[in-house]
Amino acid sequence: MTEAVHNIALSPDGSAVRIIDQTLLPGQLRYLDLREREELFEAIASLRVRGAPAIGIFAAYGVYVLARTYGPEEFFPRLEADCAYLISCRPTAVNLARQVERMRTLALSMSGAPIPQIVEALGREAAAIHREDIAMCRAIAEAGLSLLYPGDTVLTHCNAGPLATSEYGTGLGPLLLAAERGIDIRAYVDETRPLLQGARLTAWELMRAGIDCTLICDNMASLAMREGRIQAVLAGCDRMAANGDAANKIGTSGAAIIAKHYGVPVYILLPSSTIDMTCATGADIPIEVRAGEEIRSLWYEKPMAPEGVKCWNPAFDVTDHGLIAAIVTERGVIRPPYDVHLRELFG
Repeated sequence: MTEAVHNIALSPDGSAVRIIDQTLLPGQLRYLDLREREELFEAIASLRVRGAPAIGIFAAYGVYVLARTYGPEEFFPRLEADCAYLISCRPTAVNLARQVERMRTLALSMSGAPIPQIVEALGREAAAIHREDIAMCRAIAEAGLSLLYPGDTVLTHCNAGPLATSEYGTGLGPLLLAAERGIDIRAYVDETRPLLQGARLTAWELMRAGIDCTLICDNMASLAMREGRIQAVLAGCDRMAANGDAANKIGTSGAAIIAKHYGVPVYILLPSSTIDMTCATGADIPIEVRAGEEIRSLWYEKPMAPEGVKCWNPAFDVTDHGLIAAIVTERGVIRPPYDVHLRELFG
């Protein structure tokens, strides 16, 4: 494997969360140190940091960094306010709320302890969340690779590599692990409109790892499958319902429908922290709708749509569990019926 991408860490003095600004990739690899609550919020909202697991790790470190600045008498009121503020940033990815709530619950459980002791415990908890994700991503990569064969070519959508998680990633984990072991697995990379996470991020990660990848527009996937160029679809997930419905970057559902038509298996790879067993089906998952400028003008030198045209820009769609051949978590490969097997493992 190529040099690891460390997209989230604490600054050496622990006073800031250090991230790669993903909005500048692939043209510029730039690190940011973020300390203020508004900076943390903006980084999530503007996708400087993105990917459900990565957002959860980032927010956990953010809670710790903010907690270091609270006075003793204001500690818990500010903690509650800042946790709620961070959670409100993006509604679809469950990891954000889950990891912030984990940090908040720990602090509240220590309410009788000295404040420095609580802050120290928050730092350890954030680091533990990060370590857990690294271990989960490695296990997911191992399980996902078991579904592929040497010489396979897979379709990717959006970005589910180290930038979106930690180290191996989820949806890209099997590819990176295969490259590390000298196994020839190639990729067609959906550009992933309108934010181009595939073109900007996935292609960048795969090329760094020396993996043979070909960039295509999202609407070229159907022809690629018809011509037999693709043997599997690998995708990550931002929130999975208890029945196996998977919310992921907009366009994932369309790719899965096409794959079903051509008999190409769709594999959804995710850590258990992304499974929301309180959410019965995909219909219960809130879908974030983002600004229309991402369609009209972002990534263009000049606007490429008529001025004033209305836009609808949902950031995610839901892939029905019936379109998914297998779900891959750190506990292995899960086959249908998902409502039964997910509850057995995570209920």
